[in-house]
Amino acid sequence: MKIERLRRVPLLSGADAGLLTRCATENRIFSRKYAKGATVHRQHDPCATLDVVLSGTLVAYSLSENGSAVTMFEFRENGMIGANLLLGDSGIYPLNIYAVTPCELLHIAKSAVLELLRGYDFVLKYVKSLSLNSQGMNRKIALTQKTLRGNLLDYFRHQALAQGTPDMRLPISKKELADHMGVQRPSLFRELKRMKDEGLIDVSNRSVRILERGLSDGFAT
Repeated sequence: MKIERLRRVPLLSGADAGLLTRCATENRIFSRKYAKGATVHRQHDPCATLDVVLSGTLVAYSLSENGSAVTMFEFRENGMIGANLLLGDSGIYPLNIYAVTPCELLHIAKSAVLELLRGYDFVLKYVKSLSLNSQGMNRKIALTQKTLRGNLLDYFRHQALAQGTPDMRLPISKKELADHMGVQRPSLFRELKRMKDEGLIDVSNRSVRILERGLSDGFAT
């Protein structure tokens, strides 16, 4: 892999060029493409590399007892996978990592990461990645502490504010919304129907309107 392309990766932009060249030559830093639907890492597999998303989208998901998948994290361009696992005592993947779209990953071997960690710029970016992963986990924990209705109202409020209108369009599909909420699609559909029947929202496909009663019930402090 050419050094010019490696230096365009934000994580490696400040790294020593000689070190990057040597690691690439020794195949300790390399890129690999994955087809849509590929499982990049399986749950309980050992984590041997730090992965950086060069293109595409991946998700980390867990399987429920009935075999359905629940999305826990999403990884997009420049996102890092395995930063919190690679140097741990039990560095195994707790979740499956799946390619939602065709994607390309940069794989950095543990020995290369240890050498790169001698550089201050790399350390700062690595620590930032750990912090972002922790924040993502905290958000998932927060979701589990509220009702599905409360989480949906919070999500719709956020989208309404972002789009500047109570007549919003969901940026994701209902399946992706169910995954984001950590519930099965039938549970999501039932709750949306109840909320519509009770006058909290009006929903049609991806179009959602927050009604006045929904604002007062869901957003009052």
